[in-house]
Amino acid sequence: MASKAELVVEVKSPADKLWAALRDSTELFPKIFPEQYKSIETVEGDGKSAGTVRLLKYTEGVPMLTFAKEKVELADDEKRVVTYSVVDGELVSFYKNFKVTLQVSPAKEGGGAVVSWAMEFDKASEQVPEPDAIRETAAKTFHDLDDYLLKN
Repeated sequence: MASKAELVVEVKSPADKLWAALRDSTELFPKIFPEQYKSIETVEGDGKSAGTVRLLKYTEGVPMLTFAKEKVELADDEKRVVTYSVVDGELVSFYKNFKVTLQVSPAKEGGGAVVSWAMEFDKASEQVPEPDAIRETAAKTFHDLDDYLLKN
């Protein structure tokens, strides 16, 4: 049975601006987060729609991971939601299933946005730890991306 880890992050950037940056993460993230990503490239598809496969290469600063391949399962720009599965890389040896759904909504007050992030996963074994580090990295990424967008 799949387990779930969830996260809700409030940011100051407008929802449309944050969504556009997340959708452009193939180009943007290696520039903004060089301590995490060596590169991100599209290996199948157009880079944004369902069926797209991206190869993420991590730096030595990322513990236990060198690369991941993500497959976009769903992408809806109108609803600002994307779902992707990790299909290759070290994470596959820890988690049999690893699917993330990310949605960006306008905040109710103040003009910012709310990021809802949910990860469904099945551990490969009982020895695999809960994905707390992955959730913490996601939260940091959203906050750091917000800081970048507010300055640029």
